[in-house]
Amino acid sequence: MIPLSGDFDNAKGIIKEMMGSFETLRGTSVLKRGFAHMLKNGVVMDVTTAEQAQIAEDAGAVAVMVLDKLPADVRKAGGVARTASIRIIEEILDSVTIPVMAKCRIGHVYEAKVLGEADVDMIDESEVLTPTDEFHHIWKWDFTTPFVNGARNLGEALRRIEEGAAMIRTKGEPGTGNVAEAVIHIKNVNTELRRIKSVYDAGDEQDLVSIAREFKVSYSLVEETASLGRLPVVNFAAGGISTPADAAYLMTLGCDGIFVGSGIFKSEDAKERAQAVVLATTFWEDPGKVKEAQKMVDERQSMLGLDTKNLELRMQERGSTA
Repeated sequence: MIPLSGDFDNAKGIIKEMMGSFETLRGTSVLKRGFAHMLKNGVVMDVTTAEQAQIAEDAGAVAVMVLDKLPADVRKAGGVARTASIRIIEEILDSVTIPVMAKCRIGHVYEAKVLGEADVDMIDESEVLTPTDEFHHIWKWDFTTPFVNGARNLGEALRRIEEGAAMIRTKGEPGTGNVAEAVIHIKNVNTELRRIKSVYDAGDEQDLVSIAREFKVSYSLVEETASLGRLPVVNFAAGGISTPADAAYLMTLGCDGIFVGSGIFKSEDAKERAQAVVLATTFWEDPGKVKEAQKMVDERQSMLGLDTKNLELRMQERGSTA
């Protein structure tokens, strides 16, 4: 059963259509969150070309995320990072059979509208691109296409869900090849989930009200999340994942799947690494399988990686005030 915590009745993104004598609905929470559930235990890979998308599909990725530049290249290039070329998105849509996602800037409603018109399967309102609004995210209930958003803690995750996000991912620190921040974020979420679960189990409604105020979300969303003991939507890990062991470790921390980009295509063994990360994510409970996946990659061919403590640009902090 798909939890519908934070659902928004009569959202503008819900479209009613007639198929003969039957009325159908598109854009409901069940469909949006259900799509995200279909990706569980899988890997979504960032790609910039149809060739990379084909490598991802051949490796077993459950979806691809289209960008103009990989996060590592966005970090190096500087300037303003915008949504990917529609031409490239359409080429990738035509070249693969798996779902295709694409990123828009935080708060950029019209980039999201254009991506919806391009028929992408999911929109990522992403801190990897340059935000257009540091204080407001897109009201995602107005869209038929499902959204994924990043979060560093439970409060951020619940605010994005209340805005209509059908999927959450840890922000990590994209384009670094350093998984440390992604680990911190999922542990933050888990710690806060245990906290609200204990309050709920103790029957302390007054404390739950205080937590809802602290998180700046509705009481009902906090209450149902606490009762579940997990987020009411699928939660993937992202940011700095570059080895099979990275992916498996994050799965052990309770993530439902993995987003990876620069760690694959900024390495010298992209095909093998893509296959290895998929293998480790799928069989994360089997250390023997993960060992075999780790043997498929050569650390000397990994992306160099960056020390996250000394970065001038910390993408994870973009949009965090909203």
